[in-house]
Amino acid sequence: MPATTPAPTWDPAQYLRHAGHRARPFTDLLARVPGLPPEPSGGPPRIADLGCGPGNVTAVLADRWPTAHITGYDNSAPMLERAARHAGPTAGGGRLDFARADVSEWAPPETYDLIVSNAALHWVEGHLDAFPAWLDAVAPGGTFAFQVPDNLDAPLHALMRELATGARWRNRLGEVPRREDSVHAPSVYLDRLARLGCEADVWETTYLHVLRGEDPVLDWAKGTGLRPVLTALADDPEARDAFVTEYRDLLRAVYPTEAYGTVLPFQRLFAVARQAG
Repeated sequence: MPATTPAPTWDPAQYLRHAGHRARPFTDLLARVPGLPPEPSGGPPRIADLGCGPGNVTAVLADRWPTAHITGYDNSAPMLERAARHAGPTAGGGRLDFARADVSEWAPPETYDLIVSNAALHWVEGHLDAFPAWLDAVAPGGTFAFQVPDNLDAPLHALMRELATGARWRNRLGEVPRREDSVHAPSVYLDRLARLGCEADVWETTYLHVLRGEDPVLDWAKGTGLRPVLTALADDPEARDAFVTEYRDLLRAVYPTEAYGTVLPFQRLFAVARQAG
């Protein structure tokens, strides 16, 4: 029988090798997030970052809202250990902290002025079903905003699935790479958020990342999409290296290297949903 999808083991250092490219969509998402609603109690604004990873983009929230109490949630111990470097008081008197939580099971413990998620919800099966409870925890006039990769038909992922389901690997990896339905069509998100009473703004952007170094597209994948495969083969280094080599050769043929670098087209889906004030 094909393997079931393992929970990926994350490597913060590998993930951060392309930190600038990975952080840009979050900056673009925040540019469309309106200001936080006033806090009737006079307390600090509350912000939750779901799937905060190594915390580098969570810290960007503190730059924009320096008086807020911001909590980043993640279920990866290595990621949270790296994120802890950003924890502490912020320049405006706010606070930045981190907590362990599985986003697929996260129940908001309080009311938030902003719930945000950067490149995480595609790992959460059935994430649409979590929207009602999350939005119930967003204060009037507050915002729920997220972005996810929307490129599972791109060679970066299609070649990985094709290889994993081929004769050599299907018994071990057939169901391991991310499923093609892990992200929904933009219209699905717009409809769901609007029906929940939000003023919703949904859009897509394709970035042309110019990567440098040896096999940079493979290096990119090792930080994110390839993690389930690397996790599934972690106890068999020979098989792991064989799969990575085959995948590398496929990527080289599709993403050629030019004198200025290797271009990785990468499409992302964005949504900003504001509660009625």
